[in-house]
Amino acid sequence: MLRGFEHAGITVRNIDRSLAFYVDLLGLKLVVRRLGLYGNEIAFLHAGNSMLELVSPATGALLAEDVAEGRAGIRHLTFSFDDVEETYRQLEEAGVEMVEPPRPAYNPDIVGKVAFCRDPDGLLIELTEP
Repeated sequence: MLRGFEHAGITVRNIDRSLAFYVDLLGLKLVVRRLGLYGNEIAFLHAGNSMLELVSPATGALLAEDVAEGRAGIRHLTFSFDDVEETYRQLEEAGVEMVEPPRPAYNPDIVGKVAFCRDPDGLLIELTEP
């Protein structure tokens, strides 16, 4: 029997910069940070009902690319906030690359308002509000 969604893992170029974004700016909670196999750095972040795993390869990583239309892959990560307008403003003031300002969601049966930005590696991040 399914118990829930546990975590998603993403590759990051610089774990310190990614932790500053996901923990300090978005508010995820650092659970553990350690060295992994082959010198990789790994961090698990608690994101409410699931976790996000950050893996920073010792060999480095390239900037993320958006998934092209018609290609399988992860299009974005979504995080829910009490106030998307305020979160958007705080991220913008912190110098985060903002993609789309807050607007009504296209799927109002799921969320009320959305906005988009990019993480330090260029991964598209969706900010939602109920």
